[in-house]
Amino acid sequence: MKRKLLIPVSSGLKKLGSDLKKARLRRGLKMSVVADRAGISRETLSKIQKGDSGVGIGNYASVIFAIGLGVAWTNLADIEKDIMGQMLDEKRIPLRARDIKL
Repeated sequence: MKRKLLIPVSSGLKKLGSDLKKARLRRGLKMSVVADRAGISRETLSKIQKGDSGVGIGNYASVIFAIGLGVAWTNLADIEKDIMGQMLDEKRIPLRARDIKL
């Protein structure tokens, strides 16, 4: 049974797909060229451009790279920019140091 996605996730994927299509068209790249560079089929590229959630993240990443958008997406979950995670870590710091028991 296919799980229904949350609206922000679904709309985010659709926006990503639309943005990738626009980037491809701005560069004057045919679908067949991008699909070949990304190592995927034209059908998969079409699904990506529609924001299909059934397509693997690796295929999305391959298309991003094939279009020439680089690898900046790899910083999406950069722990250095994870303010909430840093705040949670700060709360876990002990108030005093203890000897390590061996």
